[in-house]
Amino acid sequence: MLRRLYHDQPESFAFTPANQQWAEAQITKYPEGRQASAVIPLLWRAQEQEGWVTRPIIETVANMLGMAQIRVLEVASFYFMFQLQPVGSVAHIQVCGTLSCMICGAEDLIAVCKEKIAAKPHQLSEDGCFSWEEVECLGACSNAPMAQIGKDYYEDLTAEGLGKIIDELAAGRVPVPGPQNGRYAAEPLSGLTSLVEHDSGKTQYNASAQLAVDLGETVKRIDGTEVPILTPWLDRTDKSAGKAKGTKAAAKSAAKVKAPAKSVAATKPAAKAKASAKPAAQTGAVAEKKPRTMTAPRKAGADNLKLISGVGPKLEQTLNELGFWHFDQIAKWTGDEIAWVDSRLKFKGRIERDDWMAQASILAAGGETEFSKKSKK
Repeated sequence: MLRRLYHDQPESFAFTPANQQWAEAQITKYPEGRQASAVIPLLWRAQEQEGWVTRPIIETVANMLGMAQIRVLEVASFYFMFQLQPVGSVAHIQVCGTLSCMICGAEDLIAVCKEKIAAKPHQLSEDGCFSWEEVECLGACSNAPMAQIGKDYYEDLTAEGLGKIIDELAAGRVPVPGPQNGRYAAEPLSGLTSLVEHDSGKTQYNASAQLAVDLGETVKRIDGTEVPILTPWLDRTDKSAGKAKGTKAAAKSAAKVKAPAKSVAATKPAAKAKASAKPAAQTGAVAEKKPRTMTAPRKAGADNLKLISGVGPKLEQTLNELGFWHFDQIAKWTGDEIAWVDSRLKFKGRIERDDWMAQASILAAGGETEFSKKSKK
């Protein structure tokens, strides 16, 4: 099935502040140079916020991860969990149509969707509030037929029951997810016949449904404020780093920063640095030197730093806050100045990996790079 970007696209996209923090935290899960591994979670979070994956979302994620936009589009178009066209503003209903659900009445559920929402899948209802589609197995076969609405499963459905759920959602209420026939989870409807001592009915609903009720966000768009943003892997890293000064990891990090150079060419990635660089265990902390900064851009206005591959809107903002507004400033950075800037970015290592200085030198002279040509289109 050929999947294309929707013909009518919004002009821009930006994560909410909390979702931006979440996205940046996810990127830190992956080793340096492997940030592209975060493409699926970032696309998913963006879709949860926006409802569907737009071209501006693809561009934003690509910039954040230093990826070509076509690579992000490949991921979004390959996985059917990503919606490439608008969905209902209230809810998008995904009806399971695979074997167990099919023989238990999935076709009746689809008929309800056609009647109440739209005649064809992926079409918006007349009021724009709802959309629907048939999907492959969602793994709740013992609770067939079922549908996923928003972030939760509605199981043991009937045509009448699904109709009422849609009416409730249209009225601004969120029906409790989980089994709709009185079952707690997936046990026999009549109750447990064995292992009765392990009956889990300690809360009104099963754990998944109870969490949805507690958070009250079954179909709510995620804005990042629902639950605390936790980064336990960073906490472990910080503690480990504090106990292990002079380790191989520290030596490798220090070796990436070279001595001050006289030309832009000398600031190419540290992987090409000469073996004469001293490891951190011998030199101690990496030398840093603050570059010359500016309190504001020149009268002609700031340069568009996003024309540098690897610099997205967030990084451009950070660079401006640090006092960098123009290509020629970046082009002049030396090794220890790179270290100073790098230590203040949330995406460490990107400066040398994408060779900002070489790009900035070309742009400062009025030239164009392959990336800047594409960005201007």
